[in-house]
Amino acid sequence: MAGRKFTAISLLMLNLLSLLPLLTISFSHDQPTDRRILVLLDDLALKSSHSIFFTSLQSRGFDLDFKLADDPSIAVKRYGQYLYDGLILFSPSTDRFGGSLDLEGVLDFVDSGHDLILAADVSASDLIRSVAAECGVDFDEDPSAMVIDHIGYAVSQIEGDHTLIAADDFVQSDIILGNAKIEAPVLFKGTGHSLNPDNSLVLKVLSASSSAYSANPASKLSNPPSLTGSAISLVSVVQARNNARIIISGSLDLFGNRLFRSGVQKAGSSYKYEKSGNEQFVTELSKWVFHERGHLKAVNLKHNKVGGTDEPSMYRINDDLEFSVEIYEWTGASWVPYVANDVQVQFYMMSPYVLKTLSTDLKVSFFVDTCKNLYFYLHRFLVSLFIHSCSRDSITLLLRYQMFMEFSSSKLSIRGLDTLVSHFQSRFQCDPSDTMNMKDL
Repeated sequence: MAGRKFTAISLLMLNLLSLLPLLTISFSHDQPTDRRILVLLDDLALKSSHSIFFTSLQSRGFDLDFKLADDPSIAVKRYGQYLYDGLILFSPSTDRFGGSLDLEGVLDFVDSGHDLILAADVSASDLIRSVAAECGVDFDEDPSAMVIDHIGYAVSQIEGDHTLIAADDFVQSDIILGNAKIEAPVLFKGTGHSLNPDNSLVLKVLSASSSAYSANPASKLSNPPSLTGSAISLVSVVQARNNARIIISGSLDLFGNRLFRSGVQKAGSSYKYEKSGNEQFVTELSKWVFHERGHLKAVNLKHNKVGGTDEPSMYRINDDLEFSVEIYEWTGASWVPYVANDVQVQFYMMSPYVLKTLSTDLKVSFFVDTCKNLYFYLHRFLVSLFIHSCSRDSITLLLRYQMFMEFSSSKLSIRGLDTLVSHFQSRFQCDPSDTMNMKDL
């Protein structure tokens, strides 16, 4: 990932860098649910076979534009402006998109902060595999491979090769899957994938069991399978640094009406659920990917000297500072105060210099110590897992020669005068160079 490269400038910077359980700090969308989604299909029959999923999105306020994946009229951008906020690729066999859309176009779409759902399947095309690989997900190299589980399979009268599995190893995150526990296992029939270890932004949300492996069910194993056990991810998500969100599934059937409505009984269990967990799982996951949940906005970022009320334009070394911020979370209908006890502020150079946890009212006080280098503020959310969004409000740090003799040998030329460098503000906005570049994964 291309990250921001900070230069040695004499600034004290207030930077909101959130590393949340896939929470996003919003800076522009007052109502994140008012969004237009392009849905690309292998076959228009999928509109009927996957209608429950599509109807759920439409009932929640999304405008879906259905097209065949090879439709020559496909365009996601016009006059430099994107026409859609999200993209659903239910076209695992497509070798080439129609119109002006191609692999680079999909990656640019995500790089611009837009959301993506990708459903692959057995014999997924090189194009779909390439999109997934750019997101940090690698499907089994054998195009005929499926996830097989001879212990954790779903009991069925017609599935004899144990490729219909009952998966219940979910990520433990209310932000991603909601507060309501998914009681029934999820039915999965498709291909597995692994996560690129060099990509810290991708996360498994549904994993295979320890007894699963990936192989061609129609042939005998001649070599040990390359993907085995819980290392196999069935469904993964990506939270990009630019707030784009991605779901990657190894099964298109996962989203289909048939598995939504099917009962499920896991092998070795006498209990049969009347309905699988697929609909709940997919619905909750789609709420996350399209920012109906885990979507934050930060307002009223304030800083001042302890005991003061005015926000100064600069601080001196040895000042005591107070810092506060208001954070709100989108519920799907309104903004409510975000309550957390693990929001932290960092006094930052090239690595954290001072780390303070904010109180529940999101306030903290700390001391500007005499460090012989230049440093930054980082306001960081550390709840669990990760997210990457940023905004900043910078303030100038006044360096005096009498206070800081060591700077005489630094790159700054200090000749007994107060030294100020440019002061800028960019409240609650992400710099383009902070954004994730999918092609750099």
